[in-house]
Amino acid sequence: MNRFIKRTSIFIALILLVYACSSVPLTGRKQLSLIPSSSLLSMSFQQYDAFLKEHKLSTDKKKVQLIKKVGNKIKTAVEKYLTDNGFADRLEGYDWEFNLVESKEANAWCMPGGKVVFYTGILPICKDENGIAVVMGHEISHAIAEHGAERMSQALIAQLGGVGLAYALRNKPKQTQQLWMAAYGIGAQVGVLLPFSRLQESEADHLGLIFMAIAGYNPNHALEFWKRMAEMKKGQAPPEFLSTHPSDETRIADIKRLLPEAMKYYKGSK
Repeated sequence: MNRFIKRTSIFIALILLVYACSSVPLTGRKQLSLIPSSSLLSMSFQQYDAFLKEHKLSTDKKKVQLIKKVGNKIKTAVEKYLTDNGFADRLEGYDWEFNLVESKEANAWCMPGGKVVFYTGILPICKDENGIAVVMGHEISHAIAEHGAERMSQALIAQLGGVGLAYALRNKPKQTQQLWMAAYGIGAQVGVLLPFSRLQESEADHLGLIFMAIAGYNPNHALEFWKRMAEMKKGQAPPEFLSTHPSDETRIADIKRLLPEAMKYYKGSK
């Protein structure tokens, strides 16, 4: 009986892998998607509000205004790109928000629905508005490409036996929250998903270059930002096969390759 149940579970998982798929804008890559959009946005908004209540928002008005300025320019670019390319439905239910949080951590992320957080610790690496645009475009691209939902779907299968999000939240709320935070770059990544995460990072770089170009930021600034990031991490970065991100050398080489395409969208500062 146990063997039958096991085989049935594997069969169901394979069906999910075949049919529960969507496509990433621009690349067309098929991705696993087990979480309904309504559930995704509802949990995103709840987790975002909870995060903001637990962390100190920056009171530096100049920096906060800059994050919001860049965020809104990238938002407009994203809306234009998706509408022009027939992906406007990806923005259904979005409620954009941009916040700056006090933290020494060099990080930023975007949850579904356009919920963005920058940490003050990444601003010195960004250096200026152009650097912020690089990071903003990259992180928003993760949300647009639904990478977090993809990681969450994979985690529900790999760690919770393929149960639905609602069931997981009801019966294993703490573990589900940890998976969610990891899926959106707010915690430790799940080791078994590392190779796929590198692919997602590369897709976010690709989309991010286009978004910042449409927003009026020269995509060439991405090279300078990632070189500064590499310098900051010097001696600390793990080998590429142990990392959720491409190596700095790989990322910079890939960005150089993608720049001619991104520059076609660049019309100069707005």
